Amino acid sequence: MTVRVQAEPFDAGAELDAFAQGRTDIGAVVSFTGVVRDTKGDLQEMLIEHYPGMTESAISKIATEAVQRWDLADVLVIHRYGPLAPGAPIMMVATASAHRAAAFEAADFLMDYLKSRAPFWKKEITGDGATWVAAKDADEDALKRW
Repeated sequence: MTVRVQAEPFDAGAELDAFAQGRTDIGAVVSFTGVVRDTKGDLQEMLIEHYPGMTESAISKIATEAVQRWDLADVLVIHRYGPLAPGAPIMMVATASAHRAAAFEAADFLMDYLKSRAPFWKKEITGDGATWVAAKDADEDALKRW
């Protein structure tokens, strides 16, 4: 299990290749990469803040729960912080399991958690100023499935 919280960009394809490299004990790898979305067409950057140590610990805890619930062979979570341009990769989740259902469900679970509970704070910076991104009811509702 690997959890990385970093400012540096990452290459999702290279990360996925390294994640699955040499694994003959798995039958499925599922990945999701999130990118900074410019919903209104005026986003200059997304600023992501976190508390070092606390963030990694919180994500590691939920990744461990996913491994236990779905019998995963491995988990990778990468999440960036700092200023990010529209279209930049912001995060990645990868899960590996003997069977696809477990890999898909665990990845979905991890995404719901990261979206709603991981200790990150996001600020959108536009030509009109800066605003903090509020939590969405739909994201909270998604957690009820688990």
